[in-house]
Amino acid sequence: MGSMARSGGRVKILLLLLLFLLPSNAYADSIIEIRIPCKAGEHVSAILPSGEVIKCGQVLTVPTKLNYPAYTASKWAEPSTVCASAVNAIHILVDVINGHGRIISIIPSITFAPAAGTVSYFAIENYAGTFIFGALAPLTGSKVTILHDGHEHPITDTPQEGDTLIIRTATAPDTDVYMIDIENRPGGRVIAHSSDSVKVIARVLRPVSGVGRFGGTEFQNRGRIRASHSGVIDVSTARRGSIGGLQIIPVKHALTSHEMANAWKLTQWMIIAPLPDAPDLEGHAPLYKDSLLPGAQLNDKLPGLNTYTRRPLILCRRNGGDWEYLPEVSGKVDDALKSITHLRVYLPVWDN
Repeated sequence: MGSMARSGGRVKILLLLLLFLLPSNAYADSIIEIRIPCKAGEHVSAILPSGEVIKCGQVLTVPTKLNYPAYTASKWAEPSTVCASAVNAIHILVDVINGHGRIISIIPSITFAPAAGTVSYFAIENYAGTFIFGALAPLTGSKVTILHDGHEHPITDTPQEGDTLIIRTATAPDTDVYMIDIENRPGGRVIAHSSDSVKVIARVLRPVSGVGRFGGTEFQNRGRIRASHSGVIDVSTARRGSIGGLQIIPVKHALTSHEMANAWKLTQWMIIAPLPDAPDLEGHAPLYKDSLLPGAQLNDKLPGLNTYTRRPLILCRRNGGDWEYLPEVSGKVDDALKSITHLRVYLPVWDN
């Protein structure tokens, strides 16, 4: 009982800290620049807003072609942007042809990322969940260019040897939304909290009640983002080293994507829908663009900035009770989250 009280106290303190650190546009120009040379043996570097350069691992292999057709949700991103940011992969949309995305990927050498294809990725000597897959991870929607012969241009094809792929990402979302509450029931509200408003931005069609074996969750900790892309928010429910998670997906993705064929049958997916007369949720902020990233874990740090606040957090309420951490569940357990009535997603916030 004492342990539970202490845990509840820690959650309350954390909530107060996060509410104090409301977002501001004061640091909208705070950019992290990630540079990936298209040459094996070269080092990936991240240039912080302070000008400090961090080495992020050696390039082991370079892509020889683009991945086409890529996973379905990639097509809802903008060309020459990051369409997925995860602990085990970064995917970049080059363009969309005949309704299918063409992508290029970046993966850590110790990982599992089938969406990257076979020869369509940079392999970086590093662990999943660290550096550009952790504290230095880009936000979805971040701009991507190719440096070729001293000139930058949007990425339009496979980089050539001697080129440098450049990702520029803000240190935190360029949005006033800092928290999203979700009522886990049919018709439940998805509520965005900002510094000057609280508004409903979507509705729950199908609540989540179970946990599934989502690949990559073994590289993230409980209550953290495993992957964020233009059609999925993937949340880990297990500690690093164990597989288990839930996904929050928009209805168009659930209805039209072959990867989501089981989303209406199984319990580990929450399906949400836009409000009447509102745009599709896919590829739009604050849920599926410009908002989420894996964040730091292990000993991964972001020098000069508050590493903790650049790490999204997901909490829950069970049976309408107090806010608490997600229950720790691994494997496939169809009723593991049956008692959860609310979910809360804290976006990364400005702190400088």
